[in-house]
Amino acid sequence: MNDTSEIPQTRTSRSLLAAAIQCFPAALVILRFFMGPLLLLNALDGNTDAWFIVGFVAAFLSDIFDGVIARRLGVSTASLRRADSWADVCLYICIGISAFLVHSDVVIAFSHGLSAVVGIQLIWWVVNLAKYGQPASYHTYSAKTWGVSLFVATIALFGFGYGGLTLNLAIAVGIIHTVEEIAMTLILPQWTHDVLNIVHALRLRQSY
Repeated sequence: MNDTSEIPQTRTSRSLLAAAIQCFPAALVILRFFMGPLLLLNALDGNTDAWFIVGFVAAFLSDIFDGVIARRLGVSTASLRRADSWADVCLYICIGISAFLVHSDVVIAFSHGLSAVVGIQLIWWVVNLAKYGQPASYHTYSAKTWGVSLFVATIALFGFGYGGLTLNLAIAVGIIHTVEEIAMTLILPQWTHDVLNIVHALRLRQSY
């Protein structure tokens, strides 16, 4: 007679594996939350080592794949996308502080452009909080482009001590991206996540 006692155990194992896979995008977001402070810790003494670059690359890859995997698994919820946005904020605040600690000369040299980005980002926060009571979580194409430009600028700065064209490009893309998202918030009557660009926002507005 066949032993059927293993069948429930097999089903339980499969259920646990499926649950673990479903949680994987959230785990990537949590990884990015923790990576930011770890990178800052590495820079506190005014120097960074190879682990800073390794950690930043891991955080960047997690930002790429958490949304892709979440959509494939059908778990791309509003709460996960909000957490994704907050993880990005946490990571790049830590990167910004680290840049000042390690490469203050570059930060001071580009202070006007960096101040412009920070200023328009603050306007973005005010506009979104005033209209929706919470930050937007659009994940636009321009946001992805800005993320890539920030990645290149960060690697150039911490890997090679370079802050020229790459940092100027990141500043320019950041301003363009933020202006687009402010316009999208003014267009959309209610909070919506994963709006790819301003054209998508206009189409959504017409559907309300």
